[in-house]
Amino acid sequence: MKQAVGTIEEIIRHPVKSFAGESLKEVWVADYGLYGDRSHCFLDETSPGKYLTATQLPQMVGYQAAFVGEGGANAFPNVRVTTPDGLEYDWDDPRLLAELEQLSGRKLSRVRHRPEHVPLGAIEEEHLLLISDASLRQLERLWGKPVNHRRFRANLVISLFDPQPFGEEGWYGKRLRIDEVEIEPVRPCERCMIVTIDPGSAERDPALLKTIARQRNNCFGVYARVVRTGRIRIGAPVYLVDETV
Repeated sequence: MKQAVGTIEEIIRHPVKSFAGESLKEVWVADYGLYGDRSHCFLDETSPGKYLTATQLPQMVGYQAAFVGEGGANAFPNVRVTTPDGLEYDWDDPRLLAELEQLSGRKLSRVRHRPEHVPLGAIEEEHLLLISDASLRQLERLWGKPVNHRRFRANLVISLFDPQPFGEEGWYGKRLRIDEVEIEPVRPCERCMIVTIDPGSAERDPALLKTIARQRNNCFGVYARVVRTGRIRIGAPVYLVDETV
């Protein structure tokens, strides 16, 4: 059974882990998630094997990262980074690394994963994270303030035909078809302090996380794994497929 449940309102890719992402009109979905998502990271050399994230350095959310060009199967395109002060650096620019080392007080190194595989850890716990417009509106009502969806660092924002808040949590065990792509929602996303960071100012407000913990058992958004790769685009219909029927 196939049912149209909504459309893709926004596609967001984060070329650099914990930096602000870029909105896309269309993108290739690889077996690990959006092509290039979290493909570039900073390793914290003071904690071997650990990435530097906005948990340690909230200012990271104020850095905007975007690919310049399309790239391909063998190499990602160049990443251009715009700092909160409006300066522009290429990914390999030593000034970018020096700036983050100074802000964090840590020795850092750069990691660039290959297009054929970005490992879990770089892309968090699953391939994709999705949220719905109805759930965002309900969270605004619960918190009592406007909520910028970029706090949640989702890959897909879905506009639901039936605006039932948190209706996406009923999709576990089913599949979603979007253009050529098929994904399977698998579990809720447990939130951390990163949602407390305002993506515009980098200021922190713990009240939002407290609201999510109290009202939503500390979960907001749905993780999904990629079942079939392909391209997706803004405005594409989202079909819920229940293969158990």
